[in-house]
Parts: sequence; structure tokens; C-alpha cells
Amino acid sequence: MKGIHITLDELIQARLLAQRLRLAPRNIARAQRGGAHLSRFRGRGIDFDEVRVYQPGDDIRAMDWRVTARTGRPHAKVFREERERPVLFAVDLGASMQFGTRVAFKSVTAAKVAAFWAWCAARHGDRVGGVLLREHDSVEYKPRVGHAGVLQLLNAMAEPVRLSTSAPEQGVAQMLQRLRSVAHPGSLIVWVSDFQGLNATHESALSELRRHSEVVAVQIYDDLEAQLPPPGRYNVSDGRHTLAFDAADPVLRSAYQQHFVQHTQELQKMLNALSIRMMRIATHDDTYAVLSRELRAMYGR
Repeated sequence: MKGIHITLDELIQARLLAQRLRLAPRNIARAQRGGAHLSRFRGRGIDFDEVRVYQPGDDIRAMDWRVTARTGRPHAKVFREERERPVLFAVDLGASMQFGTRVAFKSVTAAKVAAFWAWCAARHGDRVGGVLLREHDSVEYKPRVGHAGVLQLLNAMAEPVRLSTSAPEQGVAQMLQRLRSVAHPGSLIVWVSDFQGLNATHESALSELRRHSEVVAVQIYDDLEAQLPPPGRYNVSDGRHTLAFDAADPVLRSAYQQHFVQHTQELQKMLNALSIRMMRIATHDDTYAVLSRELRAMYGR
């Protein structure tokens, strides 16, 4: 059913929109392979970096004879090599993401975000991989070059998701543990989730991850999580238990809205302290339009 489950065809179609957007990171990558991003590893690349005093082992072909003649000391040119950058998409498809009241489930929106960004990354030579959180486990897909990297991720996200009752906190801890083991220095990690389980107890692990990689958090939320529906009596169920509540109660409405605001503010504060950029996309938004706007702002394009 559209909006509840995402299909592989829908995720592949995101490629057409991604072709219009140029994605080029500002930061220097530290990966080990050749590609489209500047590396901290210096060598014979196409981008000139600096001139410094000649050191034993420097390539004689890199000698800067003009500076050598002017200073009376041998100087050599140093270049920065270009490298591929691993881009890991950490996509939360856990229990709390299997929810939505307008247009789509949060899990569907998350998959669309990852697909669009993955196509952008592959188009510019990055290696694409990811970690998907499903039920009580997470599955890793190693970064691969080109369409192969994107399609392995898209195929996995298009698989039917069975509902579970696992706590969001367990999913966050599991995701962080897996990311710390698979993310190489210099990676870009795009974490797409509602972050309902992320709290201060995870800050240390997140800080360790951020120390060696660039991390971007994309918060997915549903409008019903931000505010109660119009006044009236409603029944809600988790599939096992049913609860009735009166949405006309002003105290309840205020407390409900404040809970969401407080969670978002605390999340933003934690991420700001770790220099992690956060984007927010609602299930009823035009996902690709909002993400395009955010990426242009992020990369100055």
C-alpha cells in the first residue's frame, strides 16, 4: 500500500531528481581510495597544495626551481590527491518508524531521503553503503562504487518490514555500535531516524563516532507527534492495547506539544555540541524538495 511500504521502483525514480543536484562536500576526506574528494594524504595528485623545503624521499620531478633559486635552498611542490569518500546511510526502520498519519509512514520518508542522497553521492564518485535497523537487529552493507552501492541499499530498504515492539533506546545503541565498527575515518554518515530513543546516555558514543567522521542527522517526524488532532475523543492502539483520550483537554494538548518541543530542543542541543548538522523532514512534506533545499544550504550550492 502506497505510503506504508516503499517499492524499489519508487526509490530508483529518485535518481532522476538527484541528477539535478550537485553534491560536493566542503570537508577534506580521509579515505584510502582515489576519487572526487580532497584527501589529507599528500602525493602526486592534480591539486597543488604548497611549496616546502625539500625532504629526503621527495619526488625530484616536484622540485620548484624558481623558489629554490630565490631562496638558495631546495624546495619541492606538494600536491593533494583526490580520494573517494565512503558515504554510509544509517537508516532507522525500527518500530517507532512504522507510523504515519499524513501521506506516508516515517519509514517510507526515511527510505526516500536515503535513496535521493545516495544517488547524489554515487553520481559524484562516492562509495555508498549503509546500516539498516530492522526489528531487533541491524544489517550492514559495505560501501561500493557506483550504482552497485546504491542498489544494494535500495533493495534492502524496499524489503517488507515486520512490526516489532523493541524499545527505541535499544535501536539507537545498536546503531551506534554498528556504525563505530564499520565507519572508516573520513566517512560521511547520514543518520535518518526519528531519534526518539536518542538521549544523553548515547552522547559519548556519538562523540566518538563524530571524532573521525562527518555526521548529519535527518530527523523524520509525523505531524501527529508534534500536536494532537482536532478536539474530540479518540481511540489509539499499539495492536495489543487500546487507550481512549479527549483531545479537547487544554492541559493535555499543551503537555503533549511541549513534550515534542522539549525532545527536539534537547536533540538539537546535543547535536550542536558535537558539531552535527540536523535536518528535519515531516511525513507530509515534499521529501525531495525539502532535502534539495537543505543540501543546497549545507553545501553552498
